[in-house]
Amino acid sequence: MESLPFLLDGLISFALYFTLSIAALLLFKVVYTRFTPYDEWALVKERNGAAACALAGAVLGFSIALGSAAVNSISILDFSVWALVALVAQVLAYRVVRLFMPLIGQRIQDNEWPAGVVLGGSSIAIGILNAASLSY
Repeated sequence: MESLPFLLDGLISFALYFTLSIAALLLFKVVYTRFTPYDEWALVKERNGAAACALAGAVLGFSIALGSAAVNSISILDFSVWALVALVAQVLAYRVVRLFMPLIGQRIQDNEWPAGVVLGGSSIAIGILNAASLSY
């Protein structure tokens, strides 16, 4: 019975971090899609595999960094700051890939799988590097 308060504290922390993570994920989807010149959701609904691959990679990359932020943070404020850093890193990843592939937006709209794979893979790579950098 003595461990019940400890378990309840853990449950409250879990619920708080999980809820904030879901909110951050939704915010990421809104912000990230505003930085791309195409509507990922509309393209995915039209069965555009390149858009699905690119968006899935961005969401995975963000989630990897977000998970690391949750594990390594010392407070909710700390977590929130690192979640924002992860969001910015993913937007920058898109911008960097765009430097090397200036027509990537059009190529994804044209359902060119290699463009989607490169963008999705780059987003996952940035997420992994971001997550590793968050361990302090």
